[in-house]
Amino acid sequence: MAVNTTPESPLHVGEVSRLIGGWIDRLGAVWVEGQITQLSRRPGAGVVFLTLRDPSYDISVSVTCYRQVFDAVADVVTEGARVVVLAKPEWYAPRGQLSLRATEIKPVGVGELLARLEMLKKALAAEGLFAPERKKPLPFLPQLIGLVCGRASAAERDVLENARHRWPAVRFEVRNVAVQGVHAVPQVVQAVKELDDIDDVDVIIVARGGGSVEDLLPFSDEQLVRAVASCRTPVVSAIGHEPDNPLLDHVADLRASTPTDAAKKVVPDVGEEYERVRMLRDRARRCVEAFVEREERGLAHALARPSIEDPHRMIDERADHVASLLDRGRRCLGHHLDRAESELTHTHARVVALSPAATLKRGYAVLQRADGHVVRDPAEVTADEALRARVAEGEFSVRVDASVDAQADA
Repeated sequence: MAVNTTPESPLHVGEVSRLIGGWIDRLGAVWVEGQITQLSRRPGAGVVFLTLRDPSYDISVSVTCYRQVFDAVADVVTEGARVVVLAKPEWYAPRGQLSLRATEIKPVGVGELLARLEMLKKALAAEGLFAPERKKPLPFLPQLIGLVCGRASAAERDVLENARHRWPAVRFEVRNVAVQGVHAVPQVVQAVKELDDIDDVDVIIVARGGGSVEDLLPFSDEQLVRAVASCRTPVVSAIGHEPDNPLLDHVADLRASTPTDAAKKVVPDVGEEYERVRMLRDRARRCVEAFVEREERGLAHALARPSIEDPHRMIDERADHVASLLDRGRRCLGHHLDRAESELTHTHARVVALSPAATLKRGYAVLQRADGHVVRDPAEVTADEALRARVAEGEFSVRVDASVDAQADA
């Protein structure tokens, strides 16, 4: 229940502390999971002091327990171990301090961790964070690479040396963070966000060497997975060795088996690229040379054709043929003209021989009556009838003698 107070009637600090303690007592015993960050076992002391931390939210709480409670798990529980404790919240009124009084401590085994990771993996996959279509392609040649790794670690050395050996001009923006323990998750998340906010960073590599399942737990943390999923910059996961498979591998845009493998996949090898360029150049040269040779052969074949090699040959051949036909035509026409001329001469001779003019030239005359009728019979004329006599050289008039009738009658 809320307490009504005013500036005129405030509560005393002791009263507030007492009320807080009463509210906390109502919570009762609860099971709490966390990671032990500090462990204090003073010789001869009957109480063990621990600090239990939640790496995902960067929250810690003090835990106390009797020595016999901790001795039951002392052989398997050390600083950095994940445990589940059954504890009752306690409020220490004089200092205003909250702590947990543990009555039972259970280490979280590898099997339990893997089972929880599998459940988290399925939940995140159901949200689509691991979908292939979300993966962003890596740039061919990154100019600036963001690197998140442990300080002076083998992973940092492997990435830097291999990348610069492959492409000496590559540059790095390095963020050294804790890669295991209670501070790993918040530091890695912060480093990834910082690098993602830098516009010049083309790709981010999160690298760590090998380790146990517990050592690699920070890279399966839900907070880190979601932070990587929200990055606009491609992220490469290079955690542990080939068999290691933290959840970061599934959400990252590219998974590398080792930090060295990450350097090889992110940075192209200058020697290999030079060789590839040389091969492509040689291939292009061969293609061009083959094309030119093919065209030269085609051109040579075309030039070898008679019509191209001697273009006037066909004209000359046709000219001779035309001349031959012209001469033949002339001969044929001459023969036809000669024959026609001979036939015309003979016909003319026959016509001349048969013409009346030829008969008249032989001394004959043609008598015509006044109407132009030719006289063929003496009975056709009468005495004293005027006739026209036509001879070879002309014509003249004649008159029929009266004796003609007598001769006709006789």
